[in-house]
Amino acid sequence: MYFSNVSNPKISVITVSYNAESTIERCIQSVISQNYNDIGYIIIDGGSTDNTVSIIEKYKKHIQFLISEPDKGIYDAMNKGIALAQGDVIGILNADDFFADDHILSDIAAAFTNHNTDIVYGDLDYVKLDGSVSRKWRTGQYKRGMFKRGWMPPHPAFYCKRELFNKYGNYSLEFGTAADYELMLRFIHLNHLSVYYVQRVLVKMSIGGVSNSGVSNRIKALFFDMKAMYNNKIPFPLITLIFKPLRKLKQFF
Repeated sequence: MYFSNVSNPKISVITVSYNAESTIERCIQSVISQNYNDIGYIIIDGGSTDNTVSIIEKYKKHIQFLISEPDKGIYDAMNKGIALAQGDVIGILNADDFFADDHILSDIAAAFTNHNTDIVYGDLDYVKLDGSVSRKWRTGQYKRGMFKRGWMPPHPAFYCKRELFNKYGNYSLEFGTAADYELMLRFIHLNHLSVYYVQRVLVKMSIGGVSNSGVSNRIKALFFDMKAMYNNKIPFPLITLIFKPLRKLKQFF
């Protein structure tokens, strides 16, 4: 399925933050240094109690919307950003993450312009505090049915047309830490929206995501993954649940 084509799209980038004083500046600088001009930058802060907001305010002239208030978690904050977004295309860059170089958004815009696609995604590197790469997420070209074999694109390297949220909905809080996985399942697997793969690293992600910290959080994450699969008609979710972490092993080599 293809929605209306966009040429040289306006891109809304949404950053969600909470007590991120050690990383937020790097994230912001990676956005404002992009060589693509038509960017609407939105920052949704969860009411940080450290210096995050004061750091953000140094860059106010580059920010279209800034909200700092309590929320119901990271995906609630993303939904707030989507409600404010005015771009043709929306992507999420969290406070701990940053663009791999200054040409990322121009490459994403070119992909939407030249390939008449609903969704663009790329690759991601996990990085340590010193900036060295610890894991490499190389997504590969999507083919229908790959979600059933545990495939998924990295959410920080996932960009889609804003109208998809209007038609198919935002991030659902009932899926907890798997809300991004569920949304990508819903868009790509369930509704067969068109995708284009940009074969290069788009984002560098700092190690230590919420769903990967601690045994209890991993168990909760597996439960939410399973729920997302059931809701989006993955035929054998237990098998997919086994494949999904196994696919990550090659990221370490």
